[in-house]
Amino acid sequence: MHDGLHINRRQLLKLGTAASLALGTIGAAATLSGCSPSRPAQEYLVLRDIDLPMLAALYPALIGPHPALLANPGLIQNALRQLDETLAHTSPDIQKQVRDILDLLTFAPSRGLLTGIWSSWDQADPGRIDDFLQRWRDSRLELLRACYKILGQLLQMSWYALPPSWEAAGYPGPPTI
Repeated sequence: MHDGLHINRRQLLKLGTAASLALGTIGAAATLSGCSPSRPAQEYLVLRDIDLPMLAALYPALIGPHPALLANPGLIQNALRQLDETLAHTSPDIQKQVRDILDLLTFAPSRGLLTGIWSSWDQADPGRIDDFLQRWRDSRLELLRACYKILGQLLQMSWYALPPSWEAAGYPGPPTI
């Protein structure tokens, strides 16, 4: 372990409690201020209008220079629909956890403080998005690392569920039954 990073059980419990309170407070503030609508976007089952630009901005950073994405950036819309479909088939608890993370990233004050991105997502610089994702991935705080893992897994899972992504990965597709 690194010096200064030793944490005992009591400190871990305090950190977990503080993180839960922070997430809950920010989520409640976003909901009460009207910044976090609870209704899904039109033609979506789970994802909200406010989530879509943020997720669309994260796909290129988390997928990387995938040939299918470079050839057709419009595939992000297909990936968003796939993500929505996947989330629709998860438990309400999982949906709430994902929504809490999305609330952090869509509520301007928490987005700015946690990511350093103060502009709207559709105007965010790709380099700043990469920087914030790297900070979360390498953070000393388990909460930020967990949020990074969840976002990364969800977006990559929805991307690689799309047939156009298979060719570059060498996947011939599911067997015909």
